[in-house]
Amino acid sequence: MPDSQAQSPQTASSRQTGSPCQVDRLVLAPDDIDLTKSPMCGHIDAETYVLGAFNPGLLRLPNGNLLMMVRIAEALRHPIVGGNVHAIRWVDGRYVLDAWPLDLADTADPRKFTLRGGGWKIMALTSLSWILPVELSPDGLAVVAQHYDKAIAPENSLQCYGVEDPRVSKVGNRWLMTTCSVSPERHCTTLYSSDNGLDWRFEDIVLDHQNKDMLIFEGLINNQYWAQTRPLGDLYFAYPPGSEWRAGPSINLAHSNDGLYWKPYRKPGIRPHSGTVATARMGGGTPPILTDEGWLSLWHGVEPKEIVGIYRTYWSIMDRNDPSIVLRTCHGPLLEPNPELTRPIEHQMYLRDVVFTTGIADAGDHYVVASGEADLACRITHIPKSAFTA
Repeated sequence: MPDSQAQSPQTASSRQTGSPCQVDRLVLAPDDIDLTKSPMCGHIDAETYVLGAFNPGLLRLPNGNLLMMVRIAEALRHPIVGGNVHAIRWVDGRYVLDAWPLDLADTADPRKFTLRGGGWKIMALTSLSWILPVELSPDGLAVVAQHYDKAIAPENSLQCYGVEDPRVSKVGNRWLMTTCSVSPERHCTTLYSSDNGLDWRFEDIVLDHQNKDMLIFEGLINNQYWAQTRPLGDLYFAYPPGSEWRAGPSINLAHSNDGLYWKPYRKPGIRPHSGTVATARMGGGTPPILTDEGWLSLWHGVEPKEIVGIYRTYWSIMDRNDPSIVLRTCHGPLLEPNPELTRPIEHQMYLRDVVFTTGIADAGDHYVVASGEADLACRITHIPKSAFTA
């Protein structure tokens, strides 16, 4: 039986404005996670804690409830011990700690450390991520069950540093979930599939190195699967002076006959606009869903600020037959980081100015939208469909 858990007082903070469907609430926070049921429990002789329960994929189960596939970043409480900084790693069905001398490492970031002297950037994590299915009420505002027995954890060497950032789409009668798998071998996109939304099987690698934010469209276009992708790099070529576009990370497109083997589409997708610095860096958010006007895509834009920047959620409508044609984009944010929501868990904050929207579900006159707030907690927002009309 699943482990049931009522909504805790710390996640009850909400903001309601206007009509009843405009709701903004944290529904899951780190203290709601039971690490005695973690895949890592009993493997390592070190105390761990939940650094974040965030960036949830979202789907509607056959019973009408919503399900969040939540990224749980389980971190070492004391990563620095005895002159070494430690990383968690999966190997052959168990979890171990690797020790790196402090004089080789930069430990300024509590989530990770970088190793000096390699000639290029080399990083290791002080946490390891796994995915917890969390069942919600149909409106997404109350936790019904946490399915620890269905958790998704590393199962091969290409995932030895964790499985991150699930994004869930339903195509036909099957759910498809993309994840980022992290290891020294590669930082790649991997695919899981499910026939019921709760039991998942690992399919394979579908995109290679550092192609983040792969979002499979919820429906076929000309009998093909389509996806948004976002390849990362440290070099981008300039657009000509006066262009309406800004060089940098952008949302690309790919298509596939079977959902496993993908071909990049030759035309660009959604690009940073030169008219605003708020989306100077961008990437995918929710899997595109089909509306009367076309494909609705919620994506993140990042305004440069200090190290991380300010993450906000924006939206675009794309042509139903050729999603490289962007029919409408709103340059004003749909969602912004909300410090009022995280005030009850202020003592756990290690990052600010971030809302990262990752899931969407139809709820009649509004959408239920799931986001990660501050890389810490899961946020549910009800957004009227009228917000996206011309």
